[in-house]
Amino acid sequence: MTLVIDPDCLACADCEEIIGMDPYRIANLGPDAPNAVVHQVCPRDRITEPGVYENVDPDTYHRDPIEGGSLSSSGARKLLPPGCPALYRWERDNPPPPKPHFDIGHAAHKLILGSGPPIVDTGLDNRRGNAWKNTEAEARAAGAVPLLTQDYAMVTAMADAIRNHPFARYLFDPDHGRPEVTLAWQDTGNLADGGAAPVWRRARLDWLPDRGTGRLIIPDYKTCADADPDALARACIAHGYHLQDDWYRAGCAALDLAGPEARFVFVFQEKAPPYLVHVVEMDHVAQRIGAVLNRQAINLYAQCHAAGRWPGYADDVTHLQLPAWYENQYGE
Repeated sequence: MTLVIDPDCLACADCEEIIGMDPYRIANLGPDAPNAVVHQVCPRDRITEPGVYENVDPDTYHRDPIEGGSLSSSGARKLLPPGCPALYRWERDNPPPPKPHFDIGHAAHKLILGSGPPIVDTGLDNRRGNAWKNTEAEARAAGAVPLLTQDYAMVTAMADAIRNHPFARYLFDPDHGRPEVTLAWQDTGNLADGGAAPVWRRARLDWLPDRGTGRLIIPDYKTCADADPDALARACIAHGYHLQDDWYRAGCAALDLAGPEARFVFVFQEKAPPYLVHVVEMDHVAQRIGAVLNRQAINLYAQCHAAGRWPGYADDVTHLQLPAWYENQYGE
C-alpha cells in the first residue's frame, strides 16, 4: 500500500494548530487496499490528484477543495428535479449560513464519530433575549455548535443509544476506522455520452472502516424524526439517499477502498426518546435507480460546466398539467 503525506504540509508550522494534525500519524487502510493513497491535507491546499484525504475541514469541503471544481452527491441531487442547474450554481457560489435546526445533527455527529466542530453547552434553556444571542454569536465565531442545556443532554443520550445498539456500536468503532474522510476521483463515464473531459467527483464519508478479513461495511449516520421503514422510504425519495448510496460506493470502488462485495448502510436515529436506532441498506432496485439518476446529474454537470451556462427550470414556455389525482376529481 502507498501512504503519502504531503511534505509541504508537514513543513507548515501552522498545520498542527489549524487542524489538530499529528504529522507523524499515518492511517492504515489494511493490506487489502494496495492502491490506496492517504493524504494529510493542509486546509490551504487544493486537491489535484485522486485519493483519500484526511483533515479536510467541513467548510473547506463544502467550498470545494478540488482544483477546477467538482461535483458532490448533494450537488448532484440539487441539479436534478425538483432542483435545476441554476439553483445548484447559486448555492455553490452562495453557501448558506449555519442553520440552527442542523445543530442537533452536527452535535450528534461529533459525539458519535469523534469528529467535527466542538459542542458548547450554553447553560441556557431557551433562545430568547440577549443571553442566547450573545452566547450563540460567541460560539459560532469560535467555530462551535451552541446548544441549549436540554439539547446537550439529548445528543449525549443519542450517542449512548448508538453505543448500546447491538449492531450500530460496531460500525463506528474508533479502534477500527476513521471519521470524516474525503474522497476525490475522476469519472470518465460522461465521455461515452459525448463529454469533453472527465468529471471530478468528491464525497465525504462519515466513517471509513479499516479493511479486515470480512466484508467491508461503510456506515453513514443520519438523525431523523421517524425511523419507521415507511417513513424512511419516503425520506429516501425526498432527500435522495439512494443517490448518496450509489455515489459513495462508486467513490470507494474508484479508489480501491472497497470491492463490489462492500456494503453501504445508513444508521438512522430518532431525535426523541428513546432515540431508536435503525440500520438500513438500500435494495438493488433503489441502488439501480440511484445509479441512473447520478449518471444523469454527472452528464448534466459536465454539459453546464463546459458551456459555462447553468439554466433554470426551462428556457421556454412549459405546458403545465395538473396532478392526476386532482383531474380525477372532475373527470367523467
